[in-house]
Amino acid sequence: MPGLMTGIHHMTAIAGDPQRNLDFYAGVLGLRLVKLTVNFDVPNTYHFYYGDEVGRPGTIVTFFPWPHMRRGRVGAGQFTATALSIPPGALDYWRRRLETHGVQCTGPTERFEETVLAFDDPDGLPLELVAHQGAEERPGWPEGPVPAEMAIRGIYGISAISLAPERTARVLTELLGLRELARGDGRVRYVAGQGGSGVILDLIEPQETTPGIEGTGTVHHLALRVPDDDAQRRVHHEVAEYGFRVTPVLDRQYFRSIYFREPGGLLFEIATDPPGFTVDEPAERLGSELRLPPWLEPRREELTRQLPPLRLPATR
Repeated sequence: MPGLMTGIHHMTAIAGDPQRNLDFYAGVLGLRLVKLTVNFDVPNTYHFYYGDEVGRPGTIVTFFPWPHMRRGRVGAGQFTATALSIPPGALDYWRRRLETHGVQCTGPTERFEETVLAFDDPDGLPLELVAHQGAEERPGWPEGPVPAEMAIRGIYGISAISLAPERTARVLTELLGLRELARGDGRVRYVAGQGGSGVILDLIEPQETTPGIEGTGTVHHLALRVPDDDAQRRVHHEVAEYGFRVTPVLDRQYFRSIYFREPGGLLFEIATDPPGFTVDEPAERLGSELRLPPWLEPRREELTRQLPPLRLPATR
């Protein structure tokens, strides 16, 4: 489906303690909490969305915080490290900032002519900061705890380990329309469109086939973006024709989604760009209070009692 998939929409992972997750991503990493809501499928659980100033597709990382879930294990059949984009001149700033907050880093190392600083979040989720030319094309959030010129600019890419690498490679190219860009360091890089930040998926050649275990500190799924409902309907048809079980279109309030799992174990979501995060609150108020979709609003009092209290991040 060449041209339908324009890149990464968001990544969703599983966290433990919700306040710790909020303090790390909105505080240490300086991302904006663009939506405070609940998991629409399990509504007594939060769903946090972090991103740029308005949560543009390609800048969004989201979390289901389940405080009592077991710790997961990153391995085959999962998306692994999520890479975030920073300007080339910001690398030293970020190394100092992470170390100041007690975050142990690995690197920097070189990969495909880019500079990578690796670390884990408080739940053990692998993260990377990639310093690269072109990061400045996306603006930093000016009201966050990190100076705008140093701020994270969204998702750079994501890596994955497949249980069936050859079959996954065919899904990426034949079904999803990605193209192979480069090989090296035990990984194959695929990109959507013309390449660049926010459209990269690295398939790691497995050194072992130990399957991952879903739990805190692991990626739940990766969402690829399509421009509108018509493109999503075409993808839905193609995925079904390819022989995969695909969900109906689900209303996620801020986008519409379909989901399917490919033979290598990776769970993909295909999400529409519209309507976006300002559909139910203005840009200046994003993330400032609990938002519920219309079908859950009658349960607000009940859900508020069940959800743990939060200390929301302050802005400058």
